[in-house]
Amino acid sequence: MHALVVRSTIHDFEQARNFLRQEGVPRVRQAPGFVTAHWVRLSENSGTSMIIFESEEAAHAGGEQLRANPPPSNAVTIDSVEIGEVVEQA
Repeated sequence: MHALVVRSTIHDFEQARNFLRQEGVPRVRQAPGFVTAHWVRLSENSGTSMIIFESEEAAHAGGEQLRANPPPSNAVTIDSVEIGEVVEQA
């Protein structure tokens, strides 16, 4: 399994959360190889997410999908997108 780790700056939390609930989560759930995902608000204006995929290829495809269809820039700015191997799970 591989994780897509996304760090972001939150500009408008309510708008970001509405986008996530209405468009982001449904889109991620339909992604090929999707396993699970978590979105975390770290502070007033920062967040991170970890989306787990069955394979590295699926994680890369998920990252490309995010780059092609980012959230509204007035709600969230994507700061970084990284992919890493999941080495353990509880």
